[in-house]
Parts: sequence; structure tokens; C-alpha cells
Amino acid sequence: MKKSSSKSKAKIRVLLADDHHIVRAGIRQLLESARDLQVIAEAGDGEEAQVLIEKNKPDVAVLDIQMPKASGIEVTRWVRAHLPEVGVLILTAYNDDPYVMAVLQAGANGYVLKTAKADELIQAVRDVNEGKSALDPAVTRKLMNNLFKIPEKRTAEPLTDRELDVLRLAAKGFTNKAIGMQLGISDRTVQGHLAHIFDKMQATSRTEAVMRAVSLGWISHTVLRSVQGSAGQISEE
Repeated sequence: MKKSSSKSKAKIRVLLADDHHIVRAGIRQLLESARDLQVIAEAGDGEEAQVLIEKNKPDVAVLDIQMPKASGIEVTRWVRAHLPEVGVLILTAYNDDPYVMAVLQAGANGYVLKTAKADELIQAVRDVNEGKSALDPAVTRKLMNNLFKIPEKRTAEPLTDRELDVLRLAAKGFTNKAIGMQLGISDRTVQGHLAHIFDKMQATSRTEAVMRAVSLGWISHTVLRSVQGSAGQISEE
């Protein structure tokens, strides 16, 4: 929904959430180089972002995907449920299909890569404030390619319920030890399940197995979440 003209004349109030202080400082300086943008609050994790969004009710929340305590995807879903008038712009280094789809399904208004130029990010914030969509060109191309791609006919042996449990936790970034603790099994048993999963799905890594499971509809895009303390990829440990 487009914001009122009276509100559009005021500065766009932005909340910035990223777990790296140096990154936040750089993005803040970049955004505030535009006269119509004002960063009113910063958060270092997802839970803090939710608290500050509820307290300050910004026009636009600029969120990283990979954050401790709650991912940008989870924060986006929370914003849509509690403060739908707040625009959400995801600013991240990752353009993997599952992340893009999960963010858009959660209700984000925009998805911009950290490789974007300064004027592109500033314009994306303005567009989201106006109720428009803002997608990085690289993300748009990826979505269009996927839209018109002829589905591959892949055959994969069905996974057992336990194997699906293991794969879903792997998709969330859990290590073998963490998966074992969640399911009450040993690390070695987890490794055995993963070996069977790789064999059934003709995959060579967790990431490949998860991507194939998503494409087959065995795992929902929304099951993917941030991996705390990592570079944002699915843990291969």
C-alpha cells in the first residue's frame, strides 16, 4: 500500500539489523548520505530487531538474513503478523534460491544483495517505503530463470521419517552433534542417516541434499533458517 503524501515528505525512518557492528556502521553511513533517509535504531540480532521494530515502528526495516536468536526470515514473518504497515527490505550477501523464496514467502517487500551500489540500496528503501517491491537485478534474473525453467525429472528413493527429521535439522544449520541431541541419537547414527540420505538422493553434500529435497517438495522453503556463528551456509559438519 502506498504511503500518504504527507508522510512521504518527512524523512523515511529506517531500522537497521545486522549482527556485524562494522557492517551496520557502513550501511548506516551509506543510507544517511541520502537526505530523505534517517536510521532511527540499530539491532545486532533478530530478537532485538523485533523489540525495536515494535517500539519505534519504523517505515522500513532493513534486515540481514543471517542473525543470531532470530533470522531475518523469522523477523519478517513476525512483522507481517504484528506490524504489517512496516516495510521489510532484506539486505544480504546470499542469493541462494531457498533463501530468496523463503524471504518472499515470509512477506518481505524487497531483497537486495550487499554487492549492490549505494544508489541502488537507497532507492530500494524508498521503493519499499512507497509500498513497491524492490528486488536486486541478480535475484530477479534468478527468479525469472526458475520460472521458465523446464523441471528436471529426478528420481530419488523416498526417505524414511527419521531421515527426513535429520535432513530438516541439517537444513536449519544443525551440526551432527546438535542433530543427535535433538533426536536423542549418537553422532555416528546421524552420520549413518546422512550417508543413506546422500545415497538415496544422489547428493554429495548436505547443501545439495537439502536443495533437492526442497525442489521435490519434501522440505518446505520456510524450514531454512539462519546458521548462527557461520557464514550463512548449511553446516556440512
